[in-house]
Amino acid sequence: MVGGGSGAFIGEIHRLAARLDGQIDLVCGAFSRDPDNCRKTGQELGLDPARCYNSYADMMDAEAGLPAETRMNFVVIVTPNHVHFPVAKAALEAGFHVLSDKPATLNLQEARELADIVLKSGRAYGLTHTYLGYPLVTVAREIIANGGIGKVRKVFAEYIQGWLAGEVDNKQADWRTDPARSGASGCMGDIGTHAHNLVEYVTDRKMTHVAADLTVFVEGRRLDDDGSTLFRMEDGIKGTLSASQVCVGRENSLSIRVYGETGGLEWHQEEPNTLIRTYADRPAEIIRAGQGYLSEPAKSQFRTPPGHPEGYIEAFANIYLEFADALRTEGGVKAGMNAALRGMAFVEALVESSENNSVWTEIRI
Repeated sequence: MVGGGSGAFIGEIHRLAARLDGQIDLVCGAFSRDPDNCRKTGQELGLDPARCYNSYADMMDAEAGLPAETRMNFVVIVTPNHVHFPVAKAALEAGFHVLSDKPATLNLQEARELADIVLKSGRAYGLTHTYLGYPLVTVAREIIANGGIGKVRKVFAEYIQGWLAGEVDNKQADWRTDPARSGASGCMGDIGTHAHNLVEYVTDRKMTHVAADLTVFVEGRRLDDDGSTLFRMEDGIKGTLSASQVCVGRENSLSIRVYGETGGLEWHQEEPNTLIRTYADRPAEIIRAGQGYLSEPAKSQFRTPPGHPEGYIEAFANIYLEFADALRTEGGVKAGMNAALRGMAFVEALVESSENNSVWTEIRI
């Protein structure tokens, strides 16, 4: 693991998810630029002090020199955005697989370079787009793929939070609102990309154009804290996507609604164990988590019987489990390099559109 030292939020989420199914062990890390924090974190996690490194470069060199049965298999990147690319590059070139927090890189140019590195390395690359790990998201994708709502016409996606509604003085807010560390977009780059990824995954169609309006509501903030966009997709699908971090009282409200010629689907992350399916000629249907009527791929993502809620950690764990399976079988991952490129291209198109009075802008990889 690179990043995730004592006091960091997302590092511990990754560690909980990785160990949930007993198939992944944390064996080493460069947890912080502060050597004391790195050593402290390693001690708290019960790691060999010799494998708690002062830098990710030291870790790559040392681990590459260990016997194959001892060295790490893959690197997890849980740093601010601007560090994702150099760490991934170093890991891949040292012969290690990579699982990274999203976005993959600071900008599209870096993402393109990373794609070349992944291809040349022959190593696996994955992004932790956590919400793809929810089983009922898999069910929604299956229903659409099987023609269950007819030809898709309209998509509404929303990711609403309130934690940046005013001045916030903490580490998370500090780097997420800094262009040098976060990238060209704040709110849309941080959470809007999750909504974009969810839209493309569930519909299995690519978003092609956006007409975006990004806003900074909190005075003095350097990156957008709110944004909305109309979007066009393949096969004539139209939609809207909104993301905000200034909606007072909202927690982590990610939702998607998809409507086709004969029906619709609705899913909310804060109520992840329910998928609502609507029809033109009969009452709405409520699909629940863990039930025997779900497909085998969906049922394989649950760990508890119906009525025992599973949520964020379990969804995150499904991403880890999928990545571990991919390494064993040389299979693929739901969110790999293609998702990395598309996410960064989406952000670049949003910023360009917003800066040009919301003109329709093509998403160009």
